[in-house]
Amino acid sequence: QVQLVESGGGYVQAGGSLRLSCAASGRTISTDAMGWFRQPPGKEREFVGEISRGGGHIIYKDFVKGRFTISRDNDKNTVYLQMNSLKPEDTAVYYCAARPSGSGNFVSWGQGTQVTVSS
Repeated sequence: QVQLVESGGGYVQAGGSLRLSCAASGRTISTDAMGWFRQPPGKEREFVGEISRGGGHIIYKDFVKGRFTISRDNDKNTVYLQMNSLKPEDTAVYYCAARPSGSGNFVSWGQGTQVTVSS
């Protein structure tokens, strides 16, 4: 079982940047696809993007394309979400999740980190 811990959230003004980290422990995540999700206040959790196990394939939802970048360092067992040009509508709890090789679902989740963007 892998444990995921997000960090790096906080309060930022619109147009600012934050870098979230997702540190894994318990086992390597080098064979997992890793995803980022978010849950805005009063709304359901939504998919932000994901990165393949080797990092060569990354997909993003349209609302973050060109602003957010997902990367990973398998040596550090960590995944990152660089968020630039933040907007108030990006305010949410951000979660990382692991999808093991051969699984169709994200099965391990972090506890989330709060991102608040002021206008």
